[in-house]
Amino acid sequence: MKYHPDRNPDDKEAEKKFKEAAEAYSVLGDSSKRQQYDQFGHSAFSGMGGGQGGFQSMNMEDIFSQFGDIFGGNNPFESFFSGGRSSSRARTGGDIKIKINLTYDEIVNGGSKKIKLKRLKLADGATFSSCSMCGGAGQMTKVTNSILGQMRSTSICPQCKGYGKTLDNIPSGADKNGMIKVEETIKINIPVGVENGNYMTLDSQGHEDINRTSGDLYVFFEEEKHEYFSRYRDDILLQARINFAQAVFGDKINVPTVDGKASLKIPAGIEAGQILRIKGKGFPRLRRSGRGDQLVKIQIDVPKKLSRDEKTILQDYQNAKKNNDVSFEKFDD
Repeated sequence: MKYHPDRNPDDKEAEKKFKEAAEAYSVLGDSSKRQQYDQFGHSAFSGMGGGQGGFQSMNMEDIFSQFGDIFGGNNPFESFFSGGRSSSRARTGGDIKIKINLTYDEIVNGGSKKIKLKRLKLADGATFSSCSMCGGAGQMTKVTNSILGQMRSTSICPQCKGYGKTLDNIPSGADKNGMIKVEETIKINIPVGVENGNYMTLDSQGHEDINRTSGDLYVFFEEEKHEYFSRYRDDILLQARINFAQAVFGDKINVPTVDGKASLKIPAGIEAGQILRIKGKGFPRLRRSGRGDQLVKIQIDVPKKLSRDEKTILQDYQNAKKNNDVSFEKFDD
């Protein structure tokens, strides 16, 4: 109220404050946006490719609509300021949600994918007339008397759902709302570093409404399982089995990575379960520079079958050790 434009005409600073308040409420009032903000911060709404508009594209009518459900109407300031603004809230068609499976290679290198989806669009030839219930206003206003005087509340018209018009002619092949289902192919740009549960929004790629205004497309990402690798945040995890001699004397081995092969030094005397790190061979950090690491857990392979020579060598090794050469340690919880 303090920064409302009607109270602060031609005051750019007040308008900025008013927009900031609407932006904050838009995030706090939407559980999915709040979760996205918790994960990525304010940058989550600055655009994530593919046409996500964020809050920078809001106009003043959008701002009014953000506060609408607090006061029970589309324009909460109409009852406080004479004259008011048009309370016609911008409406759009339904949103679409899809899931895209990504390989580790696609997550690391990005790229694009073409997908097919079915959208509802207004059929050609559909005609409309003004809503008989609300007279084309799209909303119903109710005035009640109280000890404080007259109080006015506004709600969306139940007959036209806020559009202010109803369908007259239904073209052949259209549903009762004048819509037809069409299949389209769109290109999805893959942000590098995404993981399970991340999503992006493509503006105006959802279903159309009767005003030919489209909702949004939500693209959820899911990782495909890999033959060798698993993931922990930005790091790639891998387990390598080496033989007893490599564990004793050390070695250099070639390790598979998402970028090809990498050389890894096995230090002499390594123990089973020890983890070695290959820097910079993990996943790109989402919206940040740099990459995670590849972590290689070492396991020592104990053979179940040995040749005669191998048995002789190991027997000589055992004979060289004391018969009771065993140490004990506390069991870690």
